[in-house]
Amino acid sequence: MKTKPYFFILLGLLSGLLNWAAWPGSPLTGLIFIGFIPLLVASERAQHTRIFFLSCYMAMLVWNVGTTWWIWNATAAGAVSAWLANSLLMCIPWMLYWITKKRLSRAAGYLLLITAWMGFEYLHLQDWGLSWPWLTLGNVFAMHPDWVYWYSFTGTAGGSGWIWAINVLLFHHLLRNNFSIVPQRYKWGALAVTLLIAPILISTQRLRPLSRTSDRQQEIVIVQPNVDPYQKIAEGTTSFQIDKLIQLSKESITDSTRLLVWPETALYSPYGFDETSLSENSSLTPVWQLLEAYPKMTLLTGIESYRWFDAPTRYSKPSGNGQLEFEAYNAAALLTKQQATTFYHKSMLVPGVETLPWFLRFMDSWFEKFGGVTAGYAKQDHRAVMPTPQGFTLAPAICYESIYGDFMRRYIKNGANLIVVITNDGWWKKTPGHLQHLHYARLRAIETGTWVARSANTGISALIDPAGTLLETRGYDQLATIRRSVPVLPATTTIYVRWGDWVSVWVLLIGGSLTLLSLLRSKKR
Repeated sequence: MKTKPYFFILLGLLSGLLNWAAWPGSPLTGLIFIGFIPLLVASERAQHTRIFFLSCYMAMLVWNVGTTWWIWNATAAGAVSAWLANSLLMCIPWMLYWITKKRLSRAAGYLLLITAWMGFEYLHLQDWGLSWPWLTLGNVFAMHPDWVYWYSFTGTAGGSGWIWAINVLLFHHLLRNNFSIVPQRYKWGALAVTLLIAPILISTQRLRPLSRTSDRQQEIVIVQPNVDPYQKIAEGTTSFQIDKLIQLSKESITDSTRLLVWPETALYSPYGFDETSLSENSSLTPVWQLLEAYPKMTLLTGIESYRWFDAPTRYSKPSGNGQLEFEAYNAAALLTKQQATTFYHKSMLVPGVETLPWFLRFMDSWFEKFGGVTAGYAKQDHRAVMPTPQGFTLAPAICYESIYGDFMRRYIKNGANLIVVITNDGWWKKTPGHLQHLHYARLRAIETGTWVARSANTGISALIDPAGTLLETRGYDQLATIRRSVPVLPATTTIYVRWGDWVSVWVLLIGGSLTLLSLLRSKKR
């Protein structure tokens, strides 16, 4: 009997809803282990490529919209574009599986699907202009760091592989029993349950990171100024914002404070700040006065900045009169009482808001960047750490850069001993977005075995230990600070820090080999 098309649409809808319901912010994380089974059913019963693609696209679209609907609050055009494009990209592994599965054994077909998905996630983590790794499967355990202490070996790729293994084993168990309500064979189901429970038990009982201590502790203060981001970009608010930051800082810093952290674009001006002449900028005089009053303290702050160039660079744009070139940055600056010692320019730019790939530049006018140029930030290509006189060596992450595991671990490999996330999640308002972003930072702590200090403009600011534990948090939409002493430790060398995404590299090799085998068999036939 021919299956009606709406059946496959319902399967896609069910898959998308299961994955959405499992995502951080929900207590139903375990649903991720069955989230792809409806699509695997569709792959067995669909007769036409068009029908199977429709089922896949429905699943990916529901998952994307359900999980990241809050992007709409920042940019409607960007949200719709992200949902449609990312859903389409996420169908690629499924269609590769669909095209090749008849040429491979069932086991090889499953393996190809798993490696294709994980390979897609790895490539989607690279800086190719449309990178959007928010839905990397391994991120789903961000609220349960005790389940995945082994990310210090594998990174989130290990979590993605774990999820896929359970989905496939459970599906195969059901398939072998013809989807019977009372199955007669238990081998594959028992294996799935064992593989589900064992990593959690091993993680919680054996792999919790040791609490490294140090006689040397330094006091840090994290500031959450709670400035409305839509008010923030208004003309004439620069001095008000700086005064608010300084007043809030003074209420918490002491003579023992060695590091003060302000959030993304804390220093904001409609025209930006010239990095080469910060000390002469009169609007920043209160900042320099604060640092003079506390000479042993260093300030890490977000800043909208720019630099002038005599000749064009890779990212520069011509000035109004065309005589000079300039680069604009979403940046972090390390300031002491004497000077701005180090700058970091955000590297992983948000697609559609801060950058567009060259092949979509014709859509520039669609994407208005809040408080800056349209799709025009310059970026930094190397992971240079930011050393402070007080012993901290900082790994800066601006906004959603903290989602990128391999990106952040390169800082630790280069000697960083404290990850500092500065962000402004207020564009999304009080939605699941800021919660997901907070919890993702816990995974970076586990992967690198490093403390994380997080300053969020409107919240949630936090201090996270190397086990991913939220030691201190300040709620959303609050004017608040965090003051706490943090051990000054040597940079850690977890397996993940040393080798990076080695799991993904092997996955790409295996997936490529299986795809080649499928093509050779097709040619032979």
